[in-house]
Amino acid sequence: MFVQEEKIFAGRVLRLHVCTMEGAEWLEEVTEDMTLERLKEKCLKHCAHGSLEDPKSLTHHKLVHASSERVLSDTKTVAEENIQDRDVLLLIKKRAPPPPPKMSDVSAEEKRKQDQKAPDKDTILKATAGLPGRTADRTVAHHNMRDFQTELRKILVSLIEVAQKLLALNPDAVELFKKANAMLDEDEEDRVDELALRKLTEMGFPESRAVKALRLNHMSVTQAMEWLIEHADDPAADTPLPNENASEVAGASASGDPKPSQGATAEDLKDELTEIFKKIRRKREFRPDPRAVIALMEMGFDEKEVIDALRVNNNQQDAACEWLLGDKKPSPEDLDKGIDTSSPLFQAILDNPVVQLGLTNPKTLLAFEDMLENPLNSTQWMNDPETGPVMLQISRIFQTLNRT
Repeated sequence: MFVQEEKIFAGRVLRLHVCTMEGAEWLEEVTEDMTLERLKEKCLKHCAHGSLEDPKSLTHHKLVHASSERVLSDTKTVAEENIQDRDVLLLIKKRAPPPPPKMSDVSAEEKRKQDQKAPDKDTILKATAGLPGRTADRTVAHHNMRDFQTELRKILVSLIEVAQKLLALNPDAVELFKKANAMLDEDEEDRVDELALRKLTEMGFPESRAVKALRLNHMSVTQAMEWLIEHADDPAADTPLPNENASEVAGASASGDPKPSQGATAEDLKDELTEIFKKIRRKREFRPDPRAVIALMEMGFDEKEVIDALRVNNNQQDAACEWLLGDKKPSPEDLDKGIDTSSPLFQAILDNPVVQLGLTNPKTLLAFEDMLENPLNSTQWMNDPETGPVMLQISRIFQTLNRT
């Protein structure tokens, strides 16, 4: 019996399930050494009789392994593509490439790209050759970073004046101001951040030292912890802060203030309000960061200049050092200047109902005073349920107008 040579040396026969996108299905018997191109030709003969006269038919179709979603290579064999018996293959027609664009379309597209293309350096230099030279002031960019803090201080100065006038119009103005004065006379322990204090005491630090450390470091847990570690063996660390005793004396004097008599004139009430307001301002004096003062003085700067620098730069040591080495702008005197009351920014702030309501609250006045002299306390007032909404509205109005 005659047997073909290819049958003798043929590899293992596999039965593959082939499907097309048109829904045709059949079983195709192939050997492991058959190439995928030959298999694709057999599949095309099965589903599209007579179409193989076009040499593009083979190149316009591809075989995909269904389970692995792999496109099979025409040059590889069934075994090399790791096709197993009963595997499912998909015969798919390749997507036709897009037709080449017409010359008119190419010209229009190129022209559009040229119109949208940014000018190169040579073009810019040629176009600006006739303009006068100008050196950019690098200090402007540095000061712009502090625009909000600088403007916020001016806003607070002007809002304090407005709040003072609004509170003075209240029939109970003297009592309101005395209430504000009493808030300042509260024991410092009552105004320490309880969460921060608990974190430090849980670390094992004594409560009295932890309270002192938090006050010296503006309620910063990290800085307070560093201070406690540095002064662990310092016996003076348990000495009360000077302002604590001053606060007690001030509290005693405030509590002894006589109440206004029923027959007091408007001028008397005004004088009494002025005196109480002066007391409030004196109690909110700027407190420089003692560590920053020491560090800057060790660099050779005068103590008064160091305190001025820290006051201008919100107790930020690096910024204060740059201020001392630079042109010392803004000056400490500039900090007490308010914003132009006729400016759109100030008018927008005053027109805000949340701000209007907040200005009638003596606590808002206290917050403004405190942030004016101790900007690092701003976070504390931002988180306060009474003063936080007011500060949020001021910030939003400033950012909105600054963008426009």
